[in-house]
Formats: sequence, C-alpha cells, structure tokens
Amino acid sequence: MKTSRYKSVTRPAPPREVAELRARLTEAEETLRAARTGDVDTLVVAGKRGPQVFTLQGAEHAYRVLIESMNEGALTLTADKTILYANQCFARMVKCPLEQVMGSSLRRFLSATDRATLRLLLKRAAPSGSKIQILLNVDDGSHLPVQISIRPLAKNGFNHATISMVVTDQTEARYNEEMLRTLTHRVVQAQETERGRVALELHDTITQPLCAILLHCQALADKLPAREGPAKGKAIKLREMLGQTVEEVERISRDLRPSVLEHLGLVAVLRDTGTKFSKWTGVSFKLTCVQLTARLPADIELTLYRIFQEALKNVEKHAHARHVTVHLTKPGHIVQLAIKDDGGGLRPGSSSGRTKRKKRPWSAQHDRAGDLCRRHLECQSRSG
Repeated sequence: MKTSRYKSVTRPAPPREVAELRARLTEAEETLRAARTGDVDTLVVAGKRGPQVFTLQGAEHAYRVLIESMNEGALTLTADKTILYANQCFARMVKCPLEQVMGSSLRRFLSATDRATLRLLLKRAAPSGSKIQILLNVDDGSHLPVQISIRPLAKNGFNHATISMVVTDQTEARYNEEMLRTLTHRVVQAQETERGRVALELHDTITQPLCAILLHCQALADKLPAREGPAKGKAIKLREMLGQTVEEVERISRDLRPSVLEHLGLVAVLRDTGTKFSKWTGVSFKLTCVQLTARLPADIELTLYRIFQEALKNVEKHAHARHVTVHLTKPGHIVQLAIKDDGGGLRPGSSSGRTKRKKRPWSAQHDRAGDLCRRHLECQSRSG
C-alpha cells in the first residue's frame, strides 16, 4: 500500500493588504504611545452604535472628573479653533452630541460677528486671560447667551492645544438683569407719579392760601397810616416773607413736576433751569442743543431732566466751578446729554466733599434719584 504525502503551501498575502496591515499597526502603536505619554486623554471609537467617546484614566483622572462635573462648559482648542476637548456640559449647551463637538471647529457655534470679535480678542489675549460675552448657535436653531473666559495655555506639555476656554451660561443672569431694569423702571415711574401728586397738592392747598394771605398783608400795609410806622414796617416785612415763601413753594412744585417740560419740551426746560442756576449761583452756563425733529418720549425727557438737575446740584455743592457747559446731541437713534464743568470735584480722602457755601434756592431735592434715573435711561435706550 502506497501512501502519498502532500506538502501544504501558504500563499503570500497581496502587497496591498500587507500595506494596509502595516498602516493600521503603525496607527495603533502611535495611539498607544500617545496614550502612555499623555498626548491624548480621550478616544473616539467608531462602533455599531456609532461613534463613542472613551476617556482614559490616569494620573489626571481626578482633574478630568472635576471638569466633567462642572456646571460650566470647558474647551481646549488648537490655534485654528479646532476643539480638541469639550466636556459634557458644553455639549448640552449647544445640544450636540459630544463626539460631534470634539474635532469640529468652534466657528460652527459662532455668528460671523462673534467670530470676528473673538479673533481680535485672541490676537491680543493677555496671559492672565480675558472675557467676552457672545451668543452661541445651538443645534436646534436657537441662540444661547454665554460668557467665555479665555486663557492661553503654556506650550510645555501641550503639543497641539493652545487655548483653554470656560463657557458660562448667561441666561439666568440676563433674565435677572432684565427684571432689575423692569423693577427700576417701575420705581422711577412710581416716584414721578408721587412727585406729580405732591406738586399738585402744593399748588392747590398751600400756594393758593399763601397768595390770599399775601394779598391781605398787602392791603393791611396799605391801610396803615404813616404814624403807625413800626406796625406798618412789620406788615411790609411780613408781606415780603410771604412773597418769598410763595416763590419757594412754587419752585419746589416746579422741581417736582416741571410744567415747562410737559408743554415746551426738554430743550426749553434745560435752558430755563440753566438760566436760573446761573442767576442764583453766579456760575456761567452754556447750553448747546441739536435741533430735534420730534419730541422725545415723555419718560426719556423726564429722565434726562432729572439727571440734569442732579448734575447741577452736584456742581453747586461740590465742584467750585465757574463754568458749566451742557451738550444735547442725537447721533442716530441715541440721545446723549453731556454735562461738563471746570471745578475741582471731590478730593481723595475727603469724607463727603460738602462745602459750606450757602444753599441756593434753586437747588432741587433729588438726592437718591440720580442712580435710579440713570438705570431708567439705560433701560429705555436699550429697549428703544
């Protein structure tokens, strides 16, 4: 019986497959080397369920856990704005899967205007960092107001990453700011309503009776014979005091609710108040106004007038100025009221800066209104 032996022959792999295997082996070795040296800390692996993100655990695992648990977005970027790393919070902000965020460009989440602003900011970014407020483009088509804190990374230990960013959601802050503006607006409106009520009460219940008493004093002084010299002199003195009181009450009433503002507009009341200020204080007053084609909204005019009153009062009390200039301009849709004086202002270290000058009868009583009026004006200018 004869037996035959067959020698098995292994066919060599085609050169193309060998090249592909070598390329995959080289890629795997490079990935392992990068993982060991810390050049990468996250892998995106393509699988049956789609791309999945795997984070490597190592010496920096605790810091990575801390960043992932933040309530703010965290990013590391290359010089060309490619996102090397993003935490889950940022992915939730832009409503985009994390594996699609990493490796993409930050530009996809920015408008054209914000891209230009961010580019300029990054060019002159200080080592201590900088901040910017922008709107992020969210994947569902909405926009998210955020504040981005930018800091350049030290080049040692970071072969590719050059920029780190912390992204803070400003939605609640913007809401609170808007609520504050609305509340300030209501407070100012309530104050002005109360001032109007008090001004009307002063006119109806105090000014008119005082005028009647003044007329009686005048008649009494006229009827007293010359031989009643002392009594006649006292009647004349009483008439003068009553006249001054009537003028003071009328001034307070005008300051509380200036009728000139309601009937003639802002420019007229600025000129009238400035003229009286110059007459009673001796401070030179100059007003330059642009020709307004239409009346401003009533609340804007009133707010500007309150700021003007407060500024003149501060000039009289603190500045020791000799000249005051006021410019009212309207560039575009913005109204600007600039008030300048040549005084010394408040000195550093002074307790209150108050002077001992005699209080002028023109001064308006609006000590606490200045800040509220400024906030109200800001609110109206933004909404307008």
